[in-house]
Amino acid sequence: MSVTLEKLRALKRQAGTASPAGPAPPAPSHSAPAASIPPAHTPAANDGAATTSIDTLRRLLGVRERKPFVTVPRGPVDRTLPGEEIAPGLRLIEAHLPLPTPRTSLSLAFAKREGEHVDPRALLFFDTETTGLAGGTGTRAFQIGAADWHVHPLHGDGLRVRQLLITTLAAEPAMLREFATWLAPTTVLSSYNGRCYDAPLLKTRYRLARLPCPITPLDHVDLLFPTRRRYRGTWENCRLATVERELLQIVREDDLPGSQAPAAWLSYLRGGASSLLRRVCAHNHQDVVTLARLMQRLVEVHEAESNAAG
Repeated sequence: MSVTLEKLRALKRQAGTASPAGPAPPAPSHSAPAASIPPAHTPAANDGAATTSIDTLRRLLGVRERKPFVTVPRGPVDRTLPGEEIAPGLRLIEAHLPLPTPRTSLSLAFAKREGEHVDPRALLFFDTETTGLAGGTGTRAFQIGAADWHVHPLHGDGLRVRQLLITTLAAEPAMLREFATWLAPTTVLSSYNGRCYDAPLLKTRYRLARLPCPITPLDHVDLLFPTRRRYRGTWENCRLATVERELLQIVREDDLPGSQAPAAWLSYLRGGASSLLRRVCAHNHQDVVTLARLMQRLVEVHEAESNAAG
């Protein structure tokens, strides 16, 4: 069976070649079987057709050809932090505010502890910044802030604010040991929801670090509960920011929400800039200062109401 001219042209078109110009080649001999004629093969033409098909598919699918990644050089990253490094990966930030020590002992009647008083110099207001709010053994404090009334040799009587900040995970035991030196058997802790969150968290970290816990034997005045009893239903909520605004007339500017503190610290640990972490330190600083002001205000409000009722 012979191969016709049309069949030969069809085979060439399938092979990617154009039909030859001019007269058609002579038909093969009848003695040669049709199957013995191999189809024409032109590699260059086939490769071009394949490339064209791939390009067409890319255009139809909207797929762009992947280009080599080019790293754009950037300027130096600002990683400066306040304070001084007192141990590898542990920084101490200290400030002194002109908030004089109360002249008399503070009554704890506002906290339903009738007849009890506390020496203002025994109080230590504290707050932590942690890697999460869920608690448990996986959560750790990367910053501990504390404020107490203290007589500074240069600045005189006022409120001393000290903050411990770790910049490496390995520095946590050093931070816990340093914080323990700030506590004495007569220290009275004060916090805002610290009895339920901050204190248990630190106790867990001391236990995991196999260090003696200095917090457990200490007295603790939590300011959240008396504030909630006194102002529930009066304010929209009893968050510390609301207390500052409504009771202390303090409005924070450019404050970083506490929920963003974990991400700011982790970003710094991974080599990021320190700008957000500095704002975390400022937030923690204001928290402990607010606690000192809040206790004084709660004492004053309770005494005024008691005198009015009497």
